[in-house]
Amino acid sequence: MLLAIGMVLVAANLRPAAAGIGPLIDRIQSDTGLSNAGADVLVALPVLCFGALAPLAPALARRFGARPAVAGALALLLLGLLVRLLPGIGFLFVGTAIAGTAIAVGNVLLPVLVRRNFPERVGIVTGIYSTTLIGFAALAAGVSVPIADAFGGGWRPGLAVWAIPAAVALLVWAPQLARRESGGGSPVDQVAGARSLLHDKVAWAVTMFFAIQSAGFYATLAWLPSVFHSHGASTAHAGLLLSIALVVGLIPALTVPAMAARAPDQRAFVCVFVACIASGWIGVIVAPMSVPYLWVVLLGLGQNAAFPLALTMIVLRGGTVRSTAGLSTLVQTVGYLIAAMAPFAIGAVHDITGSWTPALFVLLALLVPQLIVGLAAARDRVVVPAGAARVPALDRA
Repeated sequence: MLLAIGMVLVAANLRPAAAGIGPLIDRIQSDTGLSNAGADVLVALPVLCFGALAPLAPALARRFGARPAVAGALALLLLGLLVRLLPGIGFLFVGTAIAGTAIAVGNVLLPVLVRRNFPERVGIVTGIYSTTLIGFAALAAGVSVPIADAFGGGWRPGLAVWAIPAAVALLVWAPQLARRESGGGSPVDQVAGARSLLHDKVAWAVTMFFAIQSAGFYATLAWLPSVFHSHGASTAHAGLLLSIALVVGLIPALTVPAMAARAPDQRAFVCVFVACIASGWIGVIVAPMSVPYLWVVLLGLGQNAAFPLALTMIVLRGGTVRSTAGLSTLVQTVGYLIAAMAPFAIGAVHDITGSWTPALFVLLALLVPQLIVGLAAARDRVVVPAGAARVPALDRA
């Protein structure tokens, strides 16, 4: 029970460090003189770290064990959140990079801990922690500015508050250090690198499904308010529409993993979620201000269901602790690197064309490869690391 609570608290800290920056970026620029290009880099930096530094996780888990590695990640996260409060623009970037590094480790190791410790409850546990992750992302996006206003209007209090849940999670996780796994355990319990899966078709199907759905989500997170604002919505109204898209996502985040884990395969889920997203984007393109709440609900349900489905697929397609760790590393390294580029690419399409419509058509078109790779990833198979014999698929929770 303490491990499950600790995992939920870890999940609660995997997005606020990133999600809290965007709402405060105007104040950061005004206070520090940060350029628009610098602001774009700062907003994208955490997601870049999620991808580029994900391979650190298996190395740390091999050396110290997964639970101590998570404890170290929480301590590093707390350090990064504090460093970026120091005077000087350099500390803001350095602290954000440190925090992003810590989150990258947590992103990879949480699915491994689920597979190792809750093999019969994969869907339930994944649903709980993915709901927590999405919920705290929405919370950070919604309350960072009011908190900053409550403490004088500067940006630092809005970022500083997220050090509190990080400290709480570290304290609750501390007892797990007494259960340190040996770095040289049995082959099944050793953490495999992503390299052993580079030639596995199942691994790449899961990876690309995660990558494309993440790209769509982060592009939406970055630009959806601007899209509605360009059609006459006020800044506050546009922000509210984004918040609604995030909040409605809590429903599928909690329910989808358990349902998906019990299903013979997950192809029907992929089709339904892609259809929801497509309907939302078509509505935004054709009649953005007719029923905007319907469009953002469709987008929120589809996008925020695809994410926990992808997390569930990591565990279901992994098969063993060893290959789940390798798959989690591959998926999140490639996935988040692609996702980090999406806001830049969609913004560039808008800048070149002077309209959001072509950019939205790009996001709509991305759903075609998302559907194709999603259907491949959803088939009832498991990955086979290089040199390993095929093992049965994970028993359904």
